[in-house]
Amino acid sequence: MGKLLAFLALCSTLSFTDDLQTRLEQMAAAHQGKVGLFAKNLKTGATVAVNADAGAQTASVIKLPIMLEAFYQVKEGKHRLDERLTLTKANQVPGSGVLTLMQPGLQLSLLDAVTLMIDVSDNSATNLVLDDIGISAVNARLETMGLKRTRLFRKVFLPYSAPVADEDRRFGLARTTPREMASVMESIWRCDLGDKKLCSQTLSILHNQFYRESIPRYLEQIDSSSGESKIGNKSGADDGVRNDVALIESNAGSFVISIFTWDNKDNSWSVDNTAELLIAHMAKTIVEAWAPTANSQKAQK
Repeated sequence: MGKLLAFLALCSTLSFTDDLQTRLEQMAAAHQGKVGLFAKNLKTGATVAVNADAGAQTASVIKLPIMLEAFYQVKEGKHRLDERLTLTKANQVPGSGVLTLMQPGLQLSLLDAVTLMIDVSDNSATNLVLDDIGISAVNARLETMGLKRTRLFRKVFLPYSAPVADEDRRFGLARTTPREMASVMESIWRCDLGDKKLCSQTLSILHNQFYRESIPRYLEQIDSSSGESKIGNKSGADDGVRNDVALIESNAGSFVISIFTWDNKDNSWSVDNTAELLIAHMAKTIVEAWAPTANSQKAQK
């Protein structure tokens, strides 16, 4: 709570103008760390950007294009959502998720693995999915989409399986830019996949995301309904890194917000990490500017 109050006090000292771009730039400049942001109003086409093309560590946000490629391969008949994947000891890795606690030999469907990969950011499930669809296929899909700076380098917490340039090793698991990851989310929203049922399933998985401390934090805090959220997001975190990418649907329109932070001074693993608070306040600022006639929290209902 102390960090939250301190952050709010800092925000109150900023001389914000009515210009959304200026407000976001001021918020980024006040943060003790690097910030990249790209947001798009999908109804009007309006955008705001702060360091939107800066290379950034993805952390678990890379699981968003992994999911997209899995659904493309299902559409193309290469895989089925109900096909069985077998949990192996080699794919059980630490970090987020529950499969690392299960017994090797456990079988689950491809859909189960994708759902765990996104909704609880399960690292072991991610490795199972990648064994099924292939790292090279994920990168080929990104290339086809025109996203040349977003690349997956390896499975989670496992060695590189192919040569990686020295300048890319600093990104760890994968690299991206705020603008390119926003494009991935927009592609999901447009249903570029071309299968309405699969697109709906993709969005449903995102709407049931467990980690909501960043972009959704202040946008759905008074939504007490028991149904799916109208915010679909995928966050990612590592020491010094906090990221979140979201599709926000409201009565005033739909918005994609993609925010990445790195080199953060606050390395704490707390819901009140200052980077997570920054992302949440930036998202709230954007939604309130683009949907001024609707309370941004109530707009989820």
